[in-house]
Amino acid sequence: MPFGSCLLPDRSIRFRLWAPAVRQVELILENNTGKEISLPMQSLADGWFQLETSPQLAAPGTLYHYRLDGGLIVPDPASRANPQDVHGPSQVVDATAFIWRDDSWQGRPWHEAVIYELHLGTFTDEGTFSAAIPRLDYLVELGITAIELMPVADFPGTRNWGYDGALLFAPDHSYGTPDALKALVQAAHARGLMVLLDVVYNHFGPDGNYLHTYAPQFFSERHHTPWGAAINFDGNDSRIVRDFFIHNALYWLEEYHFDGLRLDAVHAIVDDSRPDIVEELAAKVQAGPGQSRQVHLILENDANAVGYLQQGTIAAQWNDDIHHALHLLLTGERDGYYADYADRPTHHLARCLAEGFAFQGEPSLCREGRRRGEPSRDLPPGAFINFCQTHDQIGNRAYGERIAMLTPQKPLQVALAVLLLAPSPPLLFMGEEFAAATPFQFFCDFHGELADAVTEGRRREFAGFRKFSDPAARAHIPDPNDPATFVRCKLNWDCLDEPQHQVWLEHYKNLLTLRRTHVVPRLPGIAGGEFELMGTSGLVVRWRLGDGARLTLLANLGDSPVEGVIDFAGTAFYLSQADLPEIFAAGRMPPWCAAWFIEEAAR
Repeated sequence: MPFGSCLLPDRSIRFRLWAPAVRQVELILENNTGKEISLPMQSLADGWFQLETSPQLAAPGTLYHYRLDGGLIVPDPASRANPQDVHGPSQVVDATAFIWRDDSWQGRPWHEAVIYELHLGTFTDEGTFSAAIPRLDYLVELGITAIELMPVADFPGTRNWGYDGALLFAPDHSYGTPDALKALVQAAHARGLMVLLDVVYNHFGPDGNYLHTYAPQFFSERHHTPWGAAINFDGNDSRIVRDFFIHNALYWLEEYHFDGLRLDAVHAIVDDSRPDIVEELAAKVQAGPGQSRQVHLILENDANAVGYLQQGTIAAQWNDDIHHALHLLLTGERDGYYADYADRPTHHLARCLAEGFAFQGEPSLCREGRRRGEPSRDLPPGAFINFCQTHDQIGNRAYGERIAMLTPQKPLQVALAVLLLAPSPPLLFMGEEFAAATPFQFFCDFHGELADAVTEGRRREFAGFRKFSDPAARAHIPDPNDPATFVRCKLNWDCLDEPQHQVWLEHYKNLLTLRRTHVVPRLPGIAGGEFELMGTSGLVVRWRLGDGARLTLLANLGDSPVEGVIDFAGTAFYLSQADLPEIFAAGRMPPWCAAWFIEEAAR
């Protein structure tokens, strides 16, 4: 990398820092006795400072800082490890020390993706990379083919969702060492699991980032985000800024052997240049690690834009629309963004299943009537990741309740049959497969005025909801900075011994087995689907599979039966109740039912 510290072949260390706003930089090394050595760095063109040190002065494990203009001391923004948190010294890492044994691993094709999103700190009691490894066999048995780690880049404190990253190249010390993360990825590959990483390229966290001081060119004066100044991807000096993020993506894919990245909230990345940063990054990935193995990039994009998906370098995009429609059908909740789906929830759900997005240019009520989305029906189902739970959709609730806490068992099981057997790749959030009773709430580890502002801001977010219109009610919303909020979110794996949780786990296992057996082998070459509605809650969706067979879903996601002529053909491979074909033949869909059929292609 052109950034940070690098071990050279002769075991010397090269240190490089881009600091165009300062006149001089000193490298401060900490030796084994705790004493500091200060060395002036050479000033190069375009704001770069560089120094190569001998093996006697610095080696893997050495701690170092940079001193700017004889005053402020800062960590390396491209630090590979920061064991004393974001304000502490960086650490020299030998990127070649880990012995990889996954040379035969070439990844998996995207149509096989069944994704399991997890947060390292709450996935296990220990909350570490190493502690996650013993759970991998469980995930394979469940039917998972890819785990997606919420961001691991170094954040302030010991607990965070990960979207407040300050040092984007350093795995957070609370989870373990860089080699421990590599060991987790290698262990997953040994079991046939892809590993995806969530990365944040739309902003830096509010604590621990010093770039404003010595490289203000990292930030744009023309563009803004909900988190403050936007990253400068299209202004003066943006070339080095773009390189920083492109190298970060390549770093995780090459140095850590990740199988793909999820780019968080690309709708908040403002870039008027062409190709924009997402396009350039995707092209570099495909021309780099994507040449020798299967690498998948996925996006979060609230704008429902399709341009990135049409270019062939992005595999898929999270589909919030399908979550919102399903959630409204299951719970009846209509506050906030659910209001957009309250008029025709079944239509929105069916359109998601068949065409991708529910909003393809229609006005959005919760966006003050602005149009949202672009036509997506020409894209294949694999371009849309479907889910009924994610960290956002649980954690953005005031109390972090999971869907199993909000709706009866039968409707949810039917909804899951719709979701998990549909052609689009499904995503599960950790613990949902056994209806975990633990919540997933918003938590962080800020201090002082920032902590107070985050706590008050969190509670103020819910002022527009009827349930929290009273300030006294908002005061009961959990404090994100309270350590108890974090501890409350840790999964309780012991509950797997309880019958009610075993029932849920078996339901997920059975559905994912059916998906793997009947649906996945036929997905290559599939096109978009067609849908029709029956009554207010019935739907029929059909897809032409890659081998020419026809896949059909019939479902009623309501409390009342649906009457009418029900056209179905083929062999059923899933029935929510055994007598559904006879009931359908009589022209009736009972409440909360789902059936899947495959009709083989004519010979």
